[in-house]
Amino acid sequence: MTEYRNYIGGRWQEALSGKTAEIINPATGESLGAAACGGREDARMAIEAADKSFYSDGVWRRMSAQDRGDILLKVADEMEKEKDNLARLESMNQGKPLREAECDVDDAVHCFRYYAGLITKPQGGIYDVNQGFGRMHSYMVHEPIGVCALITPWNYPLLMSVWKLAPALAAGNSVILKPASVTPATSVKMFEILERTGIPEGAANLVLGPGGSVGSELVENINVDMIAFTGSTEAGQQIARASVGNLKKTGLELGGKSPNIIFADSDLEQAVEWAMIGIFMNQGEICSGGSRILIESSMHDRFVSRLVERAEAMTIGNPLENPDIGAMVSESHMNKVLEYIETGKKEGAICLCGGKRCTEGNCEKGFFIRPTVFDGCDSSMTIVREEIFGPVVTVQTFDSEEEAVRMANDTRYGLAGAVFTRDITRAMRVIKEVRAGITWINCYNPCFNEAPWGGYKMSGTGRELGIHGLEEYQEIKQININLEEGPVGWYK
Repeated sequence: MTEYRNYIGGRWQEALSGKTAEIINPATGESLGAAACGGREDARMAIEAADKSFYSDGVWRRMSAQDRGDILLKVADEMEKEKDNLARLESMNQGKPLREAECDVDDAVHCFRYYAGLITKPQGGIYDVNQGFGRMHSYMVHEPIGVCALITPWNYPLLMSVWKLAPALAAGNSVILKPASVTPATSVKMFEILERTGIPEGAANLVLGPGGSVGSELVENINVDMIAFTGSTEAGQQIARASVGNLKKTGLELGGKSPNIIFADSDLEQAVEWAMIGIFMNQGEICSGGSRILIESSMHDRFVSRLVERAEAMTIGNPLENPDIGAMVSESHMNKVLEYIETGKKEGAICLCGGKRCTEGNCEKGFFIRPTVFDGCDSSMTIVREEIFGPVVTVQTFDSEEEAVRMANDTRYGLAGAVFTRDITRAMRVIKEVRAGITWINCYNPCFNEAPWGGYKMSGTGRELGIHGLEEYQEIKQININLEEGPVGWYK
C-alpha cells in the first residue's frame, strides 16, 4: 500500500500519533493508499522547523534571487519530466478527467517558471524627499514575510498548492503546506521534487491532516507570520477570526456564486460552449464557476434548449478515459450536491436535465452526478444564493441591461463573472458594473499566471498570481539614509 507521509525539517515521517487515513479513488471507490493523519503536534513541529529555517539559519532567505530562481526552474523541469505520473495521480485522487489534470500540471510548471523569473526583476523604489531634516535619501525594498502557512483545497490539489508555493518560495519565505485531507497525493509528489532539487532543510514543510487540528494550529500559532487559504467562505471567516492573535497577514480566496450574463445578440453556439466550460469543467467543483446564467428573455428558449441538448450528450465515466464529466471528489460531497438539487426541486425550480447520481456502466462504484440545468429560477431560491460546487447551473431571465446588472450583483459573493454580447461598448459598460474580481467578455474561466486572481465582498481578500501574487508574500521596508556629514539640528 502506498504511504503518504509528512515532510518536516527535511525528513519524511509518519504522524506523531501513528494514525493514517485511507485515500480513495472517487471514480472507483478503491484505495489509493494511506496518508499520515497529523495533528497539532505535527503542525507545531513543522512551524518550529520553518521558524528555524527562516530566522536562525536563514539559508533560503539570504540566498540571492538568482539562486532561488535557478532552483525553482529545476523544480519546474522535474515537474515537466513527471507530467504523466502527476496528471494520472491527480485524476485518480481528485476525480477530474485526465486531460484536465494534464493542463493543471502544465499550468503548475509555468507558474514555477514565471515566479523564478519574476523574482530577479527590479522591485522597490527610490524617492525624492523633502529637506526638512537635511539631505536625505529614501528607498524601498521588498523582503520575505517569514513563516507562511499555505492551506489548499481539494478541487485543484496540485495547481492551488503551486499557486502558493511558487511565489512564497520565490520571495524567500519558509513555508508549511497543508493540503486538503482527501487529496494529498500530488502534494506529496510535489515535495519529493522539492527535496531533490535543493530546497534547504526546513524551508518547505508538508503536514497532512484535518483542518480542525493541523489547520487550526497553523492559523492560531503566534510563530506563523502569514496564512494563505483557498476554500469556503465560512472557513475563511474562521481563519480571519483566529489569526488576530499576532495579526498575521491573511490571503483568502473563498467561495463564489458567479453570474454569466448573456445578451440576445450573442453568438448562440459560442455562448453555450463557454457556459458549459464555465459550469461543467472539473465537474463544477470550481470556485469561479458560472453557476448563475442570466439570459436575456428573447434568447431564453433557444439558449436553454441548446444548453440542455449539449448537457444531456456529455459523457460520464472513469476520469482516466477522458470523459466530459469525471467523479465528484468524495461520497460526502456528492451527497451534499444531491441535497442541493432536491432543495431546488422543492423550492419550485424546473430541473430540465440531470438532477441525479449516475451509476451506469463504469460509474457504478464511483461518485458521479449528471450535469444538471435548472430553469424557472429566482433570486430567493437556495440553489441561486448558495455555492453548490458541483455540475449544477441555474437559469434566470432579464429584460434590460440594468436588470441584468442588478441580478448579477444580488449575491454576497464577488469572485467572478462574465458578459456575452457582440456590442463591445455594452460589454465594457456592463462588466465594469459587475462587482467581481475576475471577469471575462465572450469567454469563461481562462486564467493566466501573469494576471491577478481574487475576489470582492465575501469571496476573499488579497490576490494570487501575477506581480500581486508575489507581493502578497513580501513585506515592504523603507530605508532612509542621512547624507549630511554632521547633525541636522532640527531644533534650531
